[in-house]
Amino acid sequence: MRAHSLLLLAAAMTLPLSAQAHRQWLLPSDTQVDAKEAWVTIDGAVSENLFDLDGNALALDGLRILAPDGTTLEPQNLGKSKMRSSFDLRLPQAGTYKVSVLSQNVMAAYTLNGESKRWRGSESSLAKEIPAEAQDLKVSRTYGRLDTFVTSGKPSHTVLAPSGEGLEIIPLSHPTELLAGDSTRFRVLLDGKPLSGQVVSVVPGGVRYRGVLNEQAVATDAQGEFAVKWPFAGMYWLNTSYPKREEMAADGKRPDAPAKRYSYAATLEVLPP
Repeated sequence: MRAHSLLLLAAAMTLPLSAQAHRQWLLPSDTQVDAKEAWVTIDGAVSENLFDLDGNALALDGLRILAPDGTTLEPQNLGKSKMRSSFDLRLPQAGTYKVSVLSQNVMAAYTLNGESKRWRGSESSLAKEIPAEAQDLKVSRTYGRLDTFVTSGKPSHTVLAPSGEGLEIIPLSHPTELLAGDSTRFRVLLDGKPLSGQVVSVVPGGVRYRGVLNEQAVATDAQGEFAVKWPFAGMYWLNTSYPKREEMAADGKRPDAPAKRYSYAATLEVLPP
């Protein structure tokens, strides 16, 4: 048992940071619906075990829902408990919907009267809350995006087009066509441009029942593309961040945060063959 535990610990230490930290996710009750009055319920949470309610509710302040025709929709019955947020989504049109949660945070470090200070808040409050006499001000911004897709009836492709803003993973096959045993190609974009050499983490749900993460870590090619072979059916979580997190310096101090940092995660369903 001790040897087995040491092997698991060694494996965990080789995983990207995103695979060890708490994960933010959206989870639809169905990804494909065929009904005259089509509805789905979508949960959002932050958890250590993927798709398990063992952490906190996901903030839905930046919720955005795109209908198949590109218009935006409002959620129904929006609610929040300690460990999850949830809402109902009526699907009035046939086609594919894109559900996203967008976030932006601003962090600052500065010196005031000889003391080091740190601050975190919104873009609008930055100028108001940082003292005018602050010195050595360093500001960094983080941009996050969570996506999932739901299709009512016949799939459509309008919402699959990239937004051209921030970090995105674009499926090159329709999300309804993902099958266990098959390979699917994706493209990673940063502000609409392909991102080469970017590492993407692919994690299937059900970690608590397997006892191992079963993470795939794949890197993009010169065109910003990568392929995933799905080992089995189920819900999957794709995650990537840019730039790569800084390593500790020789003196044990972490370098200053980059001016901009991006993260992206998507929940996709893989069906049996």
